[in-house]
Amino acid sequence: MTTLVVCIDRDSPVADECPVVGSDAVESMITETGIVDPEDSRINCLLEGLRVASDLEADGDDTVVAVVGGGGDSVGTDRKIADQTDDLVAEYDPDSAVVVVDSADDERLVPIIESRVRVDAVDRVVVRQARDIESTYYLLKQFLADEELRKTVLVPLGLAMLAFPLLLIVADSTTIAVGAIAAAFGVFLIYKGLGIDTYLSRLPGQIREALYSGQVSLVTYVVAAGLSVVGVFAGALEISSVASTSPFILGNRFLFESVPWLTAAALAASLGRLLDELLQREGVRSAYVNLPFGAVAVGLVVRGFSAYFLERAGVFDAFRVPAMDFGIVEVNSFPMEAGTRLAIFILAGILISLVGVRVAAYVSQSDIEQELAE
Repeated sequence: MTTLVVCIDRDSPVADECPVVGSDAVESMITETGIVDPEDSRINCLLEGLRVASDLEADGDDTVVAVVGGGGDSVGTDRKIADQTDDLVAEYDPDSAVVVVDSADDERLVPIIESRVRVDAVDRVVVRQARDIESTYYLLKQFLADEELRKTVLVPLGLAMLAFPLLLIVADSTTIAVGAIAAAFGVFLIYKGLGIDTYLSRLPGQIREALYSGQVSLVTYVVAAGLSVVGVFAGALEISSVASTSPFILGNRFLFESVPWLTAAALAASLGRLLDELLQREGVRSAYVNLPFGAVAVGLVVRGFSAYFLERAGVFDAFRVPAMDFGIVEVNSFPMEAGTRLAIFILAGILISLVGVRVAAYVSQSDIEQELAE
């Protein structure tokens, strides 16, 4: 078996002598090149070619060591290397080849060798002192070749570099400019980290599928979105009229006003999903049954805590239970302490969540019994 060990030297200073064939000729080329420029990395490439040939001969292969090269960086140079490869294949008729290169430019010519003889291996020589630099170069090369990475990293960096001088001109403050860019990067990282881009790319298809299949959840999702907007608007309107500047008080006022609307939105969305499950399946998964109960329970607990904090801060007056007359039993109006009111909300939330778990378990058990009966 004859193996051609070919060293590619695209910008060889002795291109007129190529192809150089044979161990003795290659050793002579190493000496001449080393005397001219001892730091030239092509010396290591030629030495690696001799080492590979020696190892293959030790394994019993017949080897031919050759150096192909051109005199520059052009299409003509590549054609010259192609012609040299044709001459080597025609003269020695190798069964396979091992290609030795020392740079990315040389490695680009490997397909030329592959089109003329089977290539069993490509040996890339990296000088030990420059290994980190060479590895970094190859990593950057692979990075720039990946379109998704370029869009994810280079585009935001470019936009930040363009926005920074504009913000400096408009705001006339380095702090504001840096803060705005940092905030934009934070939003971008959250956007990518949570997979919002993937969700948004799938959203049109999901909406189209929902329209064609007549899903009830599409309508309830729109209702939920509308209720959410109303809840946010109600909360924002409430805190705009509050004299307090405490973020804690403002946050609790916002929650107190918006939670009923947000709970209604979650309830509408979960009920729509539950109806779709009931219409499209013979059974329904227990998780969807439990969703409405969970939404109401969370809404009650959050509403209770926000009311407790606002009452303790003096924003609200103490809640008074109205007078009630049940005939033989009459209850006079009395104030209810903030802690007692919070406990009632928490217990109500826990009770509703337990009811949801029980109903979900009952539905799941019914489905299992129905499957066993069939």
